[in-house]
Amino acid sequence: MKREKIMKRTIDLAISTISDGNTPFGAIVTKNGEIIAEAVNETTSSKDPTAHAELLAIRKAAKVLNSNDLSGCELYASGEPCTMCLSAIYFTGIQKVYVAYEQKEATKYNIGNPYVRQQLALSNDKRDIRYTLLLPKGAPHPYKHWQNK
Repeated sequence: MKREKIMKRTIDLAISTISDGNTPFGAIVTKNGEIIAEAVNETTSSKDPTAHAELLAIRKAAKVLNSNDLSGCELYASGEPCTMCLSAIYFTGIQKVYVAYEQKEATKYNIGNPYVRQQLALSNDKRDIRYTLLLPKGAPHPYKHWQNK
């Protein structure tokens, strides 16, 4: 299937979710040029702040392929993926991402969250929300358990 046709479908998906009160984002995962998963943003309708189109499409693709390794897949996103979705893209091994609109376009319409990108660019001590280390005395080390499994 042609990339432009897949992106057109992605944009149509984005528009379709507006009627459910969601912001207009759609995503499609392909493998060998064939659509294996598609999704829309469901953050508002599902009351799940992580129900971004990209994450939902990635979850569906992983189930279809029965693997969390999506190497060889491509992701189509109607808008530039947020930092959470970008992390998932890296974790799954997707290496090619097509976007219809960049974050700056979403920002013009008061959609998206450039603030998070700005915060992540800062060191921990300069972020508005800082990590605070808290390790209870005598707590088992989960990474050592993982290593010894």
